[in-house]
Amino acid sequence: MTKLLDQAVEIARALPADAQDDIARIVLQLAGDEGAPVALSPEERAAIAESKAQAAKGQFATDDEVRAVWAKHGL
Repeated sequence: MTKLLDQAVEIARALPADAQDDIARIVLQLAGDEGAPVALSPEERAAIAESKAQAAKGQFATDDEVRAVWAKHGL
């Protein structure tokens, strides 16, 4: 394992379990071991549909809103 990957794993260990699972899915996908597709809940499907509708209208988060989300998660 490279030093950078080791550092990333150590930082990820401090995150909540759901964030760790998200990171794990991304790493597995990048490594070519995607496994079975993730089933979305009705709430997740609705959130995605709402996001797509907002994007179609050109409604995007401001830079400040994006920074606030990153800061909320310690990033």
